Amino acid sequence: MSEPKAPTPTPGDTYKGWLFKWTNYIKGYQRRWFVLSNGLLSYYRTQAEMGHTCRGTINLATANIVVEDSCNFIISNGGAQTYHLKASSEVERQRWITALELAKAKAVRMQAESDDSGDECPMSPAPAGQSGGPSRNSEVQSTLRTLGSKVEDLSTCNDLIAKHGSALQRSLSELEGVKLVGDTGDKIRQVTERATLFRITSNAMINACRDFLSLAQAHSKRWQKALQAEREQRVRLEETLEQLAKQHNHLERAFRGATVLPAAQGNAVTDGGKGGPSSGKGDASDEDDENEFFDAMEDPQEFITVPADPKYHRRSGSNVSGISSEIGMDDQSLDEQSLASNPESPQSQELEPVKKRRTRIPDKPNYSLNLWSIMKNCIGKELSKIPMPVNFNEPISMLQRLSEDLEYSELLDKGAKCQSSLEQLCYVAAFTVSSYSTTVHRTGKPFNPLLGETFELDRRYESGYRSLCEQVSHHPPAAAHHAISERGWTLRQEITLASKFRGKYLSIMPLGSIHCIFEKSNNHYTWKKVTTTVHNIIVGKLWIDQSGEIDIINHQTGDRCHLKFAPYSYFSRDVARKVTGVVADKEGKAHYVLSGTWDEKMEFSRVMQSSRGGENGTEGRQKTVYQTLKAREIWKKNPLPEGAENMYYFSELALTLNEPEDGVAPTDSRRRPDQRLMEQGRWEEANAEKQRLEEKQRTVRREREREAARTANPDDEGEAAHQDNYKAMWFDRTHDALTNEETHVYKGGYWEAKDGSGWEDVCPPDIF
Repeated sequence: MSEPKAPTPTPGDTYKGWLFKWTNYIKGYQRRWFVLSNGLLSYYRTQAEMGHTCRGTINLATANIVVEDSCNFIISNGGAQTYHLKASSEVERQRWITALELAKAKAVRMQAESDDSGDECPMSPAPAGQSGGPSRNSEVQSTLRTLGSKVEDLSTCNDLIAKHGSALQRSLSELEGVKLVGDTGDKIRQVTERATLFRITSNAMINACRDFLSLAQAHSKRWQKALQAEREQRVRLEETLEQLAKQHNHLERAFRGATVLPAAQGNAVTDGGKGGPSSGKGDASDEDDENEFFDAMEDPQEFITVPADPKYHRRSGSNVSGISSEIGMDDQSLDEQSLASNPESPQSQELEPVKKRRTRIPDKPNYSLNLWSIMKNCIGKELSKIPMPVNFNEPISMLQRLSEDLEYSELLDKGAKCQSSLEQLCYVAAFTVSSYSTTVHRTGKPFNPLLGETFELDRRYESGYRSLCEQVSHHPPAAAHHAISERGWTLRQEITLASKFRGKYLSIMPLGSIHCIFEKSNNHYTWKKVTTTVHNIIVGKLWIDQSGEIDIINHQTGDRCHLKFAPYSYFSRDVARKVTGVVADKEGKAHYVLSGTWDEKMEFSRVMQSSRGGENGTEGRQKTVYQTLKAREIWKKNPLPEGAENMYYFSELALTLNEPEDGVAPTDSRRRPDQRLMEQGRWEEANAEKQRLEEKQRTVRREREREAARTANPDDEGEAAHQDNYKAMWFDRTHDALTNEETHVYKGGYWEAKDGSGWEDVCPPDIF
């Protein structure tokens, strides 16, 4: 009794030490290092093995602990594992037994709590975005669980004390029955009394701890209710605050205006087209479609539009035409009447097509192909020089894709009827933006046209225009396009594609100018296209972005429209695919503001007054504030046909582009066999046919170069040997004085050949 004892292990502690473990009848008991932690008893040959080699582990939650004698005890989990252990002394054995029983009780309790947790209803977490509440709640719950665990440990200690105290009491009682000398009997009675006092004291301690646990549990329920009430109140307050912030934002926008335009546009207007750098903001997550909490004053390079003074709404607009003449109407009637006044509006006049055109093509097959296995060897090369299988194509050619620019030709029809050149410029700008609306889901690559390939689009009876495209160069690839409308406008362009594969994305830079001439006013507009980027070439879902700036110039009047296509930015809170613009006269005075997205719609507002705003605090730059009338819709994208996702996301017009037609030229894209096979879903045959056509074109080109070398001046032989003397069939190469570019202009004869003389004497040999 007088031997000093090591402190009894406490719950949660890791208990370690040497024990002898029975191995077999040959080796007998062997000395092993045992570790008791988290309800698991593990052993190792040496302490050094703890970091890498565990020789065995037993879970105490399902184990039985049996004491054999003064030093030996057995731990078994039902037959699968049984450890026969021996301590160096009885005291050491008792320390291990106490530690094992404490660890077992705790492991059993934790297992029971884990089993019950699935049946209990947890407290409902705070909504997303409500930071702080759940963490505090879990902290309180963790504290309560810790307190309860400690009291349970004390209760386990009480059971052990009672068990061993009773054994001690019995042993002492037996000693009392033994006849000993008087002094020894007195010593035994004294020990018995002390043991009894120890038991009484221990019981009192446990009772006090149990009372504490009951009190803590009773209060914890009230704490949980109070905490839940506080959390719910916080959620309500945050929701109320959010609503107030939204209302404040809407009120501020109603007062100061909702449209924010890049300052680069203002520079283009006031400084003759010298735009500033791009802001880099273009897209936002789908969760912020309404631009809530957007501070218009954050970006120093921005214009601001605000509602015009009410006096402008009451003023008669008889001195201006078209859109401007509607200023006197109220806002509601103005919106309803914005397009109705135009007899060519789709809402006011429905034209029945003479020919019923197809509305479906065969669904796209689901053929898998590893893009990276093909593209990894093509980094840095021109896209037109990369041999690509049809798996990455869509079943139309680049000429047909170029003709899709005319999908919203009614915008030019409306522009042709405008009396005001500034108003006309709004429609031209909307037409420019609309040409990108078909690209948002179109990640397939159009077929590269063969040299001399043509495509006609005759829509005189549906839309009043005829369009012709021809591939006028192969390296670099260039296509000339000419469209003429019976409704008073002509559109022509020559586009050369400069494309680079950058590993993660593909950049397509259209080079060349687009011309639009209105017959009645003789207004001549020119502009260029923006850069198209295909993202996630290697990993992820392909997606398209349009970015850059466009200056649309009226060379007749000097009017100018500066458009900005904002690039995508993950961190931007702005609307996705945003386009903004300002229409100004030759003096730089703004008359219209345009805003919208290139994949959905565009709106315009008439500027009634402009002024310089306050300086920005960070940059010290002033902003131009435009007072405008209410914005009205000028263009809206047509919905895609049903099932478009299975038909390459083609629009109604795109579905008809490759439809077979009688009377087209032998060089027409509709007659191209590899493209037709791909449309029919026969991709293996299409790949073989595509390779045949490309090899045939290379052979023809080599022959043409040899012919050029033979006919060249001997002094220029080295240079002529590398020149291609191909001449386009329907376009003449000329110098454009307006843009100072070499371009191809339609020379006529195509439609006359189709309508009368035929193709025999005018078309080149069969290129397919």
